[in-house]
Amino acid sequence: MSSSSSASETLPPNPLRQDAGVIGLVGGAHLISHFSQLLLAPLFPWLKDAFQVGYTELGFLMTLFFVVSCAVQASAGFLVDRHGPRPILLGGLTLLGIAAFGMAASPSYGVMVGWVVVAGVGNGVFHPVDYTLLNRKVSAARIGHAYSVHGVTGSLGWALAPALLVPLTMAFSWRVALAAAGVLAFVVLAVLWVNRERLQLPPVPVRSAADGTAGNFAFLRIPAVWMCFWFFLLWAIILTAVQAYAPHAARYLHGVPVGLAAMCVTVYMVCSAGGMIVGGFLAKDPSRCERIVGMAFGFAALVALVLGFASLPVLAVPVLFGLMGLAGGLAGPSRDLLVKRSTPENSSGRVYGVVYSGLDIGQAAAPLAFGLLMDHQQYQAVWLSLVAVQLLLITSAFQMRKVPRAAPLPA
Repeated sequence: MSSSSSASETLPPNPLRQDAGVIGLVGGAHLISHFSQLLLAPLFPWLKDAFQVGYTELGFLMTLFFVVSCAVQASAGFLVDRHGPRPILLGGLTLLGIAAFGMAASPSYGVMVGWVVVAGVGNGVFHPVDYTLLNRKVSAARIGHAYSVHGVTGSLGWALAPALLVPLTMAFSWRVALAAAGVLAFVVLAVLWVNRERLQLPPVPVRSAADGTAGNFAFLRIPAVWMCFWFFLLWAIILTAVQAYAPHAARYLHGVPVGLAAMCVTVYMVCSAGGMIVGGFLAKDPSRCERIVGMAFGFAALVALVLGFASLPVLAVPVLFGLMGLAGGLAGPSRDLLVKRSTPENSSGRVYGVVYSGLDIGQAAAPLAFGLLMDHQQYQAVWLSLVAVQLLLITSAFQMRKVPRAAPLPA
């Protein structure tokens, strides 16, 4: 455990209202981040016809979004530690709102590409900002629940995207749906601006190796940081497959209607949110984090095998998506505690920026691979690949026990 964690646990807890206010504001921003990550995937059937492109080209939009987000996220962590999280957070929300309006007005695939870049820049700031605020402003006794709420709001953002965008598209158009997404982003931005004093944090001192400290980049020498990075990359591949491609694969395999296939993502994310609430209590014991992740994703892999290879009635498909979501949600808070245990004092922004860039890399790589499988009508291969990554994730979770959680001493 880091020294920052040890110190914070000796301090008296903040008033509940103070902690709840910070958790709620951070959670609202996190919801918009995840909502924005799924602006396009639920609209693939309509965008495919509007721009006359295939799933591979549409997957490239998601890849580009997460490549840009990854580049921004790794650097944003340093900006957060140096300048404080509040201005970075407000700037990211502003860019996401502007990008949604730009996507809604895009006359061509090429213009859409440009707005996807803007959205990727906005999305890249959230994890370094969020975890810096939670780790430095929320009492240690409530940090497990803070992670739980943070995960719940992210899952609800993912659930809200298809639930809002698909009905608006069916009733009006995909352009109206994306414009509504922009409005939602600016509403949340207004709430954060009104409550901006709750989000104020001083920057951390700038350190260097010459002053006797480990230096600003010393955390990169902690093996556990890079194990967490790999773990999050695998986690992201699973999420991307479930969100963007598994519902369409299930549609072809089991004859699921388009609207119900889109709702599978919402069911998955709502159940994931419920799982995270329970997972917040399970995460109180850090010694069992790896086991929770392993058992949860072992169950999810079994469900994925059933979805890919069993003969199922249509209504069983969203139920099984919900079971996968519940399992993933149970593992969420334990996942975040694995990272916290590897975070040195006053380095939250930097560590979470690098570790969570693994999410962006995974979300950038997965659409190209799974989009190619979809274009070649290899729908069972989509599910089999998902199972394989889940099993690899389980192996990685247990490997984290063996990885050093402190930077090696200089020679």
